[in-house]
Amino acid sequence: MNNVRIAVHPDAGTLAAATAARLITTLVDLQAAGTVPKVVLTGGGVGIQLLRDVAASPARDAVDWGSVDVFWGDERFVPAADGERNEKQAREALLDHVPLDPARVHPMPAAPADGGTPDEAREAAADYARVLADLAGPGADVPAFDVTLVGMGEEGHTLSVFPDSPAVHEEAAGVVAVFDCPKPPPTRISLTLAAASRSREVWVVAAGAGKAPAVAGALTGTPATQLPVGGVHGTEVTRWLLDTASASEVPAELRPHRA
Repeated sequence: MNNVRIAVHPDAGTLAAATAARLITTLVDLQAAGTVPKVVLTGGGVGIQLLRDVAASPARDAVDWGSVDVFWGDERFVPAADGERNEKQAREALLDHVPLDPARVHPMPAAPADGGTPDEAREAAADYARVLADLAGPGADVPAFDVTLVGMGEEGHTLSVFPDSPAVHEEAAGVVAVFDCPKPPPTRISLTLAAASRSREVWVVAAGAGKAPAVAGALTGTPATQLPVGGVHGTEVTRWLLDTASASEVPAELRPHRA
């Protein structure tokens, strides 16, 4: 728990706004230190709202958006125009409104128009793994990300890694195709927990009382096979960015480190 920081905000809207402000500040600080930030985005209600809040912030132009590398932690394997794609939602919320360098934006492959086959999903995962390996440099298969944003489900999944699934037991691959997801659409592409844990900072962003048991369980040592969200850690710090409802079952001795 030494590198875990917990921040609790009154509600989901405040959580999204505070996380947006934190992200802007982090990007500016990294660039001031001479780093080209590598950021992994997530989807979900709060994940997309915080991108809208970044777009709406007067401080957004303090970031040199042309020198930010953008990745995704997971993606629904659906056609590119499908509104369920995390990429499409992120572009509408933020990415289309700031001057990013297109060569630095690295979306996961989309499914063909007919929805794609399992073999095509596996190939899409392999393609993204090759993209990451090319950017990682010699001796690594995944870049050392600076910030990886992840959400979570009420049952404790994060990215598209679900409890007691093949993906949660994956130790070799950095990117996997995921089938038969309990939540639709059933086919996804996802970083593994190990790949996401190559990030300097991991930010777990969660809101809602339904997530409170899984948040508390992950923070108190429930195995990642049961609660995958507990199995992704930053190499320097893991931030749990919560609203009051999702933090309601966190033991008193753990809350909160404001940071």
